[in-house]
Order: sequence, then structure tokens, then C-alpha cells
Amino acid sequence: MMKLGKTMGLTSALMITGMLAIGQQQEGGKQGTVPKGWHLLDKAKDGYSGISLEKAYEFVKSKNIKGKTVVVAVIDSGIDTLHEDLKAVLWTNPKEIPGNGIDDDHNGYIDDIHGWNFLGNKDGRNLKQDSYEGARVYHKYKDRFENADTTKLSAEDKITYIMWSKAKARITGDNGGGVDLYQLKFALTSTEKSDSIIRAAMKKDVYTGNDLDTFAATTPAAKTAKAGILYLFRANKMMETTNKEFLDGFGEYVNMETKKAEAKDKAPEDFRGAITGDNESDINDKYYGNADVMANTPFHGTHVAGIIGAVRNNGIGMDGVADNVRIMAVRAVPDGDEHDKDIALAIRYAVDNGAQIINMSFGKDYSPNKKWIDEAVQYANSKGVLLVHAAGNDAKDVDTEDNFPSPVFQNGSGKAENWITVGASGDDAAGGLTASFSNYGKKEVDVFAPGVKIYSTIPGGNTYGDAQGT
Repeated sequence: MMKLGKTMGLTSALMITGMLAIGQQQEGGKQGTVPKGWHLLDKAKDGYSGISLEKAYEFVKSKNIKGKTVVVAVIDSGIDTLHEDLKAVLWTNPKEIPGNGIDDDHNGYIDDIHGWNFLGNKDGRNLKQDSYEGARVYHKYKDRFENADTTKLSAEDKITYIMWSKAKARITGDNGGGVDLYQLKFALTSTEKSDSIIRAAMKKDVYTGNDLDTFAATTPAAKTAKAGILYLFRANKMMETTNKEFLDGFGEYVNMETKKAEAKDKAPEDFRGAITGDNESDINDKYYGNADVMANTPFHGTHVAGIIGAVRNNGIGMDGVADNVRIMAVRAVPDGDEHDKDIALAIRYAVDNGAQIINMSFGKDYSPNKKWIDEAVQYANSKGVLLVHAAGNDAKDVDTEDNFPSPVFQNGSGKAENWITVGASGDDAAGGLTASFSNYGKKEVDVFAPGVKIYSTIPGGNTYGDAQGT
């Protein structure tokens, strides 16, 4: 699963088309729906293409298999540690005393009670947004490679040059590798205007796609606004998402695409460097960040954590998959592209603090310091730790197109043995068994699992909602 803004980008063409044709869009029938928690159900018994979780539990019980607690590190945007369905399953560092400002366990990270935030600093400030890796790569190496004699480059420099050339081709294209910004910004403005009309007509500030579907618009303006926004909810399969969440995600996506377009002539701002204060070029400079694993943007990480291990059978919210799990929160993924150093150190932190599985639902097109991540993955393998990585949400063939991090080692020594790449599947009632946004690949994607309209925990006020992705 990935950030809402990135997920929405996959259907940006539909968004634009919908807004440009807003006057012609007819009110249609209700979008096919799936029940909350469909991803846990069984096709034969329940009629939905879930993971047959109850059958798995029944099998384990029939074999008298005794479970052991498993620590799962979630390297992501952060986790709401106060959520009613998560706080009981959080990993707690047994050697650390909360809030005393002392590194009790001498691991280099002060007060890391539930994990660590590599996107913060000691004064409590945290990184929220960051730039696009392609822009960072292009501008960092532009002077070095623009007129370089490639026949004289070292083997290591040739790898970097190839990466830079790919970034250059995308950055210096017609619009920096993004979509048509004029149309995209027009679509966002039109959506915001339609939303204001709907809110006034419904006399409520927050509504879902399903709420809008049943709302009887009476004025021409409200009917037109309803048709347009309802189209977007349906096209993105987000009928249970609120208007606020939808617009926030749309805005994030527009912001990201704007940065891509600007990258041709303008080096990206060093958002990270202004916060973390470490030397990003030195992998051994590793004791930075803070213990605030909630920080600014824990939506994605909170949703992922709930899918994995939200308290089961407690009569509230939803059930996670695992009933004997502890979630370790490792914050290393901002709004924008993550940095290789943060991911490499996040993996090492998780391994050193007892994680047996590491979930990584993020990705990007370039990896300037892939060597660091490869070494961290090999370190995890030496400790028997499994890494589970999202295939990505770009609807591309990752057998032929880059998607990082990847299990294939940069030095040509082979492929990680402790790595599973997971794509997203759906259900016939939610648009089909194939998730249209999911990356795929016969060689590089190992398995597909439900990733459409997944109901899980979201941050703030013990709430829940749908999201989709790998």
C-alpha cells in the first residue's frame, strides 16, 4: 500500500476527464460494493476473493499449533500510537524507560519506546514533505555527467550515470515526467468548487461517496456538482472515503506533480537536511531523528498497521490478520520520495531491536545509494529477518521497469533470499480480481493479495476507513 496522493495519481486521467465532462456526466447506479473486511473472507464460503483467514485459523487450531509472538516492523509514514485498535499491539522496548531523556538500552536512540522516527530532530521538529528522487538525482549529478566522457567512467560511476540519464530523460521531457499540470490544477479547482456546492446543499462539511450517492440534489448546480464528484469517487474506487480525505490526497498529488514539472530548471529544496541535521552522505552518521513515531502524517502507516495486527475479536473497528503480533513503528517515509539512507538505517534499527518481519509499503524510481539498502537487506538475512515489500502502484511491469527498493543486488551478486514482493488484487464486486493500479511482473512479483477498498485503522479519534494500494 502506498500514500494516498500516489495512489490517486494512477487515475489522474480519469479525474481530469471526469471534471472536463462534468456537465455531461449522468448519475449512475451504485458502484459495486464489498463488505468491510472482505479481504479476510473466503471465496467459496463467503463469495469474496479474500485470503480465507478463518480457514487458516481453523487449520492451525486443528493441528494444535502453539503460536509465538512475532514482532513486525512497519517502515512507513508513522503510526497513531493512541488508536484504540492498535495501542494494545504496539511493540514496547522493554529496556527503555519512557520519557526520561536517557538512552537506557544504549542503542543510540533515546526514548525509543515504540520505535524510531528517522525524519525528525532532537528539538521535536519533523519532516512532513520531501522532494521527488528523480529531481534530486538529476540536479545532484548534472554538472558531473552533462558532458562526461562515458568511456572513462569507472564501473561504479557508470551505474550512477545510467541512473542520472534516466532521470534526465524524464525530468527534461515535455512536462518533467508529470501529467498536464494545467488540466490537473483545473480539475482540482473544479473539484474544490463542486465540493463547496455539495457541502452547502447537504448542510454538512464531511461526507463519503456513498453519502453523496444517496443524496437527492435539487438545484441544477448541486446536480452538476454531485455528478462530477461522484464520478471521481467511483473512478478511484473510494466510495467510502470522505470528501476531506479525497481532496487532501488530490491536493498532495497535484503538489507532487508540480514539483516534478519544476524540477527541470530548479533544484529541489533540501527539506530533509533542514530537519534531520545529519550528513546524508555518511551511512555511519546514524544517530539522528527522534522518538515521535506519530509525527505529521501517520495515515498510511496507521492503515497498514491495522491490516497487519489490529486487535482481533474485540468488538470494535476491524480485525487485523495476525492475533499474536507486536507492531514496531519505524518512521522513514515522508510525503514525497524517501531517502535511501533513512530506509537502510530503518531496516537495521528494526533488525537490531528484534523485528522478525519488516513491512515496506513504499517505493520510487531511482535509488542513488542502493548499495546501503542492499547491505541492510543482507544484514537482515543474516539475522533471519523477512522483508515484505509492496510491488508499487504505477501499473507497470517491474520485470522491465525500475522500482526501488528491489531485492536484486546492485553489484550483480544475486537476489535477496529473505524478500517477498506483493502486488494488489481485488474482487469482482469491487472492479475485478485485477487491481488496475498494481505493478506486476512474472519474475519480480511473488504474490498478489487484496489491495482494493481495504478497511482499516486511520489516525485521529479512533477512526477507520478505506484505502487501496500494494
